[in-house]
Amino acid sequence: MTPDNEIQRGLAAAALRTVCDPAILPFRSTDELEGLDCLVGQDRAMDAIRLAVQIAHCDFNLFVLGPNGMGRHRAVRDLLQRHAKSMPVPDDWAYVNNFDAPDKPKALRLPPGTAQRLRTAMQGLVDDLAVEIPSLFESEEYQTQRRALDEEYGDRQETAMADFADKAKAENVALMRTPMGFMLAAIRDGKVVKTEDYNKLDEDAQKEIDEKIARLQEDLAEVLRDAPKLDRELRGKVEALHAEMAERAVSARVKDLDEGFAGIEAVQDFLADVRKDMIANAEIFLAARADANSGPFPDAIRKYHREPPFERYVVNVMVSREETNGTGAPLVIEELPTLDHLAGRIEHASQMGALITNFTMIKPGALHRANGGFLVLDARRVFTEPYAWDALTRCLKSRSITITSLAERLSLVSTTSLQPDPIPLDVRVVLIGDRSLHMLLTLLDPDFRDLFKVQADFEEDFDRSEENLTLLARLVAAGARREGLRHLSAGGVARLLDEATRRAEDSRKLSLHVGDLSDLMREAEHYAGSAGHDLIEATDVERAVREKERRASRIRDRMQEAIGRNTILIDTTGAKVGQVNGLSVLDLGNYRFGRPSRITARTRMGAGKLVDIEREVELGGPLHSKGVLILSGYLTSTYALDVPFSLHASLVFEQSYGGVDGDSASSAELYAILSALSGLPVDQGIAVTGSVNQLGEVQAIGGVNEKIEGFFDVCERRGLTGTQGVLIPKANVEHLMLRPDVVAAAEAGRFRVMPVETIDEGIAVLTNRAAGVRGPDGHYPPDTVNRLVDDRLRGFAELRQRYVRPAKGEAGGQDSP
Repeated sequence: MTPDNEIQRGLAAAALRTVCDPAILPFRSTDELEGLDCLVGQDRAMDAIRLAVQIAHCDFNLFVLGPNGMGRHRAVRDLLQRHAKSMPVPDDWAYVNNFDAPDKPKALRLPPGTAQRLRTAMQGLVDDLAVEIPSLFESEEYQTQRRALDEEYGDRQETAMADFADKAKAENVALMRTPMGFMLAAIRDGKVVKTEDYNKLDEDAQKEIDEKIARLQEDLAEVLRDAPKLDRELRGKVEALHAEMAERAVSARVKDLDEGFAGIEAVQDFLADVRKDMIANAEIFLAARADANSGPFPDAIRKYHREPPFERYVVNVMVSREETNGTGAPLVIEELPTLDHLAGRIEHASQMGALITNFTMIKPGALHRANGGFLVLDARRVFTEPYAWDALTRCLKSRSITITSLAERLSLVSTTSLQPDPIPLDVRVVLIGDRSLHMLLTLLDPDFRDLFKVQADFEEDFDRSEENLTLLARLVAAGARREGLRHLSAGGVARLLDEATRRAEDSRKLSLHVGDLSDLMREAEHYAGSAGHDLIEATDVERAVREKERRASRIRDRMQEAIGRNTILIDTTGAKVGQVNGLSVLDLGNYRFGRPSRITARTRMGAGKLVDIEREVELGGPLHSKGVLILSGYLTSTYALDVPFSLHASLVFEQSYGGVDGDSASSAELYAILSALSGLPVDQGIAVTGSVNQLGEVQAIGGVNEKIEGFFDVCERRGLTGTQGVLIPKANVEHLMLRPDVVAAAEAGRFRVMPVETIDEGIAVLTNRAAGVRGPDGHYPPDTVNRLVDDRLRGFAELRQRYVRPAKGEAGGQDSP
């Protein structure tokens, strides 16, 4: 069996790159196309979104999966906007003072547009009463009744004191007022007895005077004790008078408001509480009038929401909808989903060194604004904000919005806080994130499975057919019109579609990463303008592709330079035993490229162990280690089946100083071992990629285009010989979408891409020696690769047996069971 000449010739140029012929496109430029504003190839995801927005049951919230650049945000926004317009306008919500328990504000549910009207009406009510109540207290009627009360209680006090004075005088005792209060003194002969005269009296006279004054002092104290009672009684009468006067103004004005909000029970109850409180606290209007030292009084009162006495009557509007037809339900997209931005917050103000708050400082969150409609959030951002996910799931589970501050949750402050009424929640939440995050949530968070029952998984590519080529062209046309770009010629669209296939990594597919294609189109439009083109041509798109790669390829160029200067050892000519050029891909996030790596193998007699040096030093990942273990399975099941497996082999990626993972180099590692065992040199002008299974079948791998191009660049830098090329799995042929310069080199016979299905096919190409097939006698044909490997392994087994159990008469070794 000789190497397959067809494999050695390599693939034809047409198989290396699928090119869209502009002639098959039914237009000369995208100006002739009707734009397509909806996404294509995403029927499954769009049906899931429609289900989530239309189903009436709760807990059918939506998680949108897929990588960035798929158009997920715009698709979700457009679909939700259309559906929201057909939904009823949700109610307004406001917080008002709880006059009985100010720390527990009341939530008012109001018809759409009512909250703002109620707030304005309450402001007008306070403005009017600020004028009317003081006017009533300045009226002649009030002044007359107030004077009558003052006179009545003044007369009662004076009468009591006059009666006491007469009583004392009848007993020859005078009542005198001093700076210190009232004083009693004895009278003799119509004159007050002085101290020196008192001392001249005999003992009986002094005793009589002392007893008389002591008795009268008790009576005086009783009279004085009645004075506060009279004051309290007077104040009660005055307050009753104030309430009576205030009720006239308050009741009339509140009644007018009642009529303006007839049929709204929540407003009626609130106004009843307001009426009661205003009547009981009419003095605050008088105090405000007394303190208004600048400008007309009504202007000062219009700022009542800034004055603590009048904050009690504020209507704190949380959400207000316009009373117009067709506005529909809200669609809220929260870009910064912190705890406060989601569930609202309670603000505090500093006063005299202390933090205070009240119901007017309650601020709404995205859940309040989206209530009755849709809330769109970026899933990853929600999880990066402390307590945001907890607050979201708690509100969705309880179907109500409870405001809790982050400082309170973390116990960072101890201050006056509020317990507002929870607001009932009816919202459909849409989370947009990647697949890994969705998987983690599904596995680790039971609440997520209960609350987000619908997933919309966006496709990354779709079939490359003439119909789909036209659909994607219409999508490109819509993007050009939307962003005001030049239109694309048919050739420009064809080149853009080829790039979509390249990014799909499949010649039968088109990438649906519309963000990447849009970026490429915008850059090409810039180059078209620089070149003076009316349309974006294929050359402009090609230049955009080249320039984008050039901007990101600094590390690739430095590595290519290191290989060219033999700092990194890679052979592209000659042949060596146990040495193969393997291919890997380096991913830098927004750019990836292929690089060749020298893989070497060394073999000797042993106990059947394959040493993966990368794994031994903990540089090899689990997938790479798996690939190496598969090699052991292949070797033990293919060669020297009737003797113990007596090989000790070591494998290493030379000059590899970072981690190695993936099994795409397992076929190259196996070729290196087979070369080392057979003693046959491997052609260094051929690089290898592909994984292998225990049956010796070469399996498909990822990044095949970048890997081929990485080795091509090394060979081109040193000079193409026409014998160089890359061995790839045959299953990867349909994924080929190589750069035009690689295709041109292959077409000119200066570079080859050779597909293989089995290890036997690959080793035959690399060694230019037939692999050989085991015959009926159990042996491989002489001088074949497999025969040489089989003989070498048998030799190891015999040598090992001699070492363990020496032949008779030989020294050394020892018997073993």
